[in-house]
Amino acid sequence: MPTPLTIDVVSDVVCPRCYVGKRRLEAALALRKDITPEIRWRPFFLDPTVPRAGKPRIDYITGKFGGVDKITPAHERLVGIGKAVGIDFNFAGIEVQPNSLDAHRLISWAQAEGKADALVENLFAGFFVNGVNLADRASLAAAAARAGMDAAAVSADLASDKDEEIVAKQAQAASASGIGGVPFFVFGGKVAVSGAQESEVISSAMDQALAASA
Repeated sequence: MPTPLTIDVVSDVVCPRCYVGKRRLEAALALRKDITPEIRWRPFFLDPTVPRAGKPRIDYITGKFGGVDKITPAHERLVGIGKAVGIDFNFAGIEVQPNSLDAHRLISWAQAEGKADALVENLFAGFFVNGVNLADRASLAAAAARAGMDAAAVSADLASDKDEEIVAKQAQAASASGIGGVPFFVFGGKVAVSGAQESEVISSAMDQALAASA
C-alpha cells in the first residue's frame, strides 16, 4: 500500500521559480507510486510592499531591478527552464504586478475543498502564461470556477476581509522562520528542500522523510 506523505509547499503565485518547482514536484510524484501525497500550499509574500490593487509591471520592474534590461537575462533563462517542464513563460504579457494576499486567501479556501492543486495551477498559468491580473478579484473568481469552486461564493468572500489576518500572519511566520526564498518544500514535517530543485533531488528528500518516519 502507498505510504501517506505530507508535502508543505511554501510559495507565491507571482514567483516563476515556484511554478517550475510545482512542475518538478509533479514529475517526482508521477514516479512515486509508493507515496500518497497530501500537498499543503503555504503562503509567502515575495514582495509584501505591492499595493493591494497591484501596480504597473513596468514600474515594479524598474523600481525593484532598475529597468527591464536588468531582468531580461533572468527572464530568458527562465523561459528555457520553463520549456523543459512544460511552461510557456510570457513575461512580456504581464501588465500588472499584483499583491498576492487575495490569491493566497483563495488558495486556503480551495485547500479546504480539496481543490488547491487545480487552483494553484490556474493562478500560475493565468499570471505567467496569459498575463492575468491576479489583483483583479473577478479574475480570481474565474480561476476558482475553473477549479470547481463556487464563483459566487468566492466573489463574496473576496469582497470581505475573510481570513486576511490569518493568511498574512502565516506568510509572516514563514519569513520569520528563516525561509528567505521560495519555493520551499517540507516533506513529512522533517526534510526541507529549498528552491526549484530537480525532480531527483525532490524524490531523494521524499525517501529521507519516509526513512525518518519509519
